[in-house]
Amino acid sequence: MDNQKLKSVLEEIYHRLFTRYGPQHWWPARTPFEVITGAILTQSAAWVNVEKAIANLQDAGLLSPDALRRIPEAELARLIYSCGYFNAKARKLKAFSGWLGDKYGDNLDRLFAQDTNNLRDQLLAVHGIGEETADSILLYAGNKPVFVIDAYTRRIIDRLEIAPARQRYVDYRTLFMSHLPADADLFNEYHALLVRLAKEICRKQPICEECCLNPRPETLDGRANGRFPCARQG
Repeated sequence: MDNQKLKSVLEEIYHRLFTRYGPQHWWPARTPFEVITGAILTQSAAWVNVEKAIANLQDAGLLSPDALRRIPEAELARLIYSCGYFNAKARKLKAFSGWLGDKYGDNLDRLFAQDTNNLRDQLLAVHGIGEETADSILLYAGNKPVFVIDAYTRRIIDRLEIAPARQRYVDYRTLFMSHLPADADLFNEYHALLVRLAKEICRKQPICEECCLNPRPETLDGRANGRFPCARQG
């Protein structure tokens, strides 16, 4: 598929999702540091369990880097128990808060004033920060125009048969970032809409007959009223 057609397909997918579901108002958090905390805690966890952990931290007055540095690791792990892998995540939160203090004096404005690619490399060097978490921090806390790739996004893109030839994280990321405008608001909304679709419709066992991406956009294969590959059986 050539670049222009792929651009049209991605735009059509977004249009249909937004028309069906509307704005998602994601990421649900009060402060950028709470977004960062949530991005670390949500690794391999359901968001409802992350919310419980964040509420515990909020109640304990711990949603700041300085507070996270001061609390004993075992106590922190107890407070975030609900989100799973709590010991590992306690170490990750402490590693990030320690790095933020040492490198930027806890100043998130200074942090996000950095060049996006350079800052991404810095984040990836912090213990416990992988590509998805780094991009979530950049997009949702820093309002940087980067596209977050998660398992939901991969599932949908794979089923639509527009996955990149090499299926690494960076390849899926490039699929979106090289064919859409570099717009943080667009990337925010697009990713949130894909998550909504994957949770409600494009599940492990998809409900294709209820999918707003069905019938297949004409831009994908030149035929009006066709079906996406994942929905052809519907």
